[in-house]
Amino acid sequence: MRWRTRRSEFRLSNYYVPTDRQRLFHSCPADILFYGGAAGGGKSEAVLWEGFLQMVEIPGNRGLILRRTFPELNRSLIVRSLQKFPREICTYHATDKVWKFNNGSMLEFGYCEKENDVYNYQSAEYGFIGFDELTHFTYAQWDYLVNSRLRSVIPGSWPRVRAASNPGNVGHAWVKAMFIDGKLPDVVWENPRGIKFAFIPAKVEDNPYILNYDPGYIDRLDLLDEKWRRALKDGDWDTFAGQFFDTWDPTVHVLDHHFDPPKDWPRFRALDWGFAKPYSVGWYAVTPYGALYRYRELYGYGGSPNVGSREVAAEVARKIVDIEREAGEFDLIGPADNQIWSSGRDTGISIAETFQEYGVTWIPASKNRTNGWAECRARLGVDEKNRPRFFVSPHCEHFRRTIPSLVHSETKPEDLDTDGEDHIADEWRYACVYWRDIGEQAVTPVPNDFEDHYRVLVTPSGEPVYIPKGDEGNSMDWGE
Repeated sequence: MRWRTRRSEFRLSNYYVPTDRQRLFHSCPADILFYGGAAGGGKSEAVLWEGFLQMVEIPGNRGLILRRTFPELNRSLIVRSLQKFPREICTYHATDKVWKFNNGSMLEFGYCEKENDVYNYQSAEYGFIGFDELTHFTYAQWDYLVNSRLRSVIPGSWPRVRAASNPGNVGHAWVKAMFIDGKLPDVVWENPRGIKFAFIPAKVEDNPYILNYDPGYIDRLDLLDEKWRRALKDGDWDTFAGQFFDTWDPTVHVLDHHFDPPKDWPRFRALDWGFAKPYSVGWYAVTPYGALYRYRELYGYGGSPNVGSREVAAEVARKIVDIEREAGEFDLIGPADNQIWSSGRDTGISIAETFQEYGVTWIPASKNRTNGWAECRARLGVDEKNRPRFFVSPHCEHFRRTIPSLVHSETKPEDLDTDGEDHIADEWRYACVYWRDIGEQAVTPVPNDFEDHYRVLVTPSGEPVYIPKGDEGNSMDWGE
């Protein structure tokens, strides 16, 4: 490729010679393109130079390349661009983190460490957006930036998105669902709105530069822990290091076919409430040897990862009643996030009371996250006779989708990263701890000053439960 500058002819090959997979990436006609999957395939390099090429080819264009944090942005993209971009074409302005091109185009570097950082770009529009390590971003960040900031009125422009990533991290599930599951690599497909998508996989074996200059790199990848090796060397999206529930195994924990539990198996349900984010209701049965079977779910899925259906409590309660009536289930009870009792200060009635009006009874769940996650992990193990202590119906599609994708918190390793789609995990945690405690006949004590409390029927053992109203702005933390 050659361009005329004000001083001389510019030849791209003096600065960048793409690999065969990178050439396919740069020539792909998809509007939204995802590249890579394994380590060493030249992902960051491809995204960086695609941004450069778009700025050179379309005068007056504006592009944005993103990483999740500034340190990642600086060491992987900014430094690399300073080492490689030709100064006869563009000039870097460090204060604004932007390359300004001789033809009036600008390529900006940005980051979105917090979910709300996307609003830093609220007034901007970009004809090109690149994401390096896309799985580090939440779906909400992607959704806002791609669907509201990607636009251009420049003649001849073609607004497009280019992204690359390894498996893993907080965005693993939604990236996998969008680009990997049920999709063919190296094939362009269209969504119902006519937007073209594609996934181009690349591995270290596709990068002759690494093979020539660091031939031992593949050997070092082979020495990694199996989960790291499968993700980074093989580009395997079904397992990755950093999984919070790393003993989850769909071949063990997901049944081949659904069955309704026998009527004599104890049953209960659990709830994690959500409105703008999804709510999760799970129904559980207990086998004769004590395993938990999650046989049904109701998930407030708004059609996109981690987006709620925005249903009010009365709507959800009616759905629960209809489901249980049709199944012949009556008088079920179970744990729910205690926030549903502290809501309703504006309306005068809490979410818990709204559910109760429809005959749907909840008791406050334990909110001890560390102990709760330990109980979930124990349930993923086996008993003394090597029998699974937990299994799930294949009908529970959102459980199967979200649980394997959750990752550890970077600041609290014993907890999961709450930026992920963790609503089913929270509901499952309530259920696991609830049944453990019921088995020990643990009940919530009844306070003496019950005049200042809301009453919520009874526990499965027959004891009444009273929920304190609490101070304004605070919620009670029961069951710890």
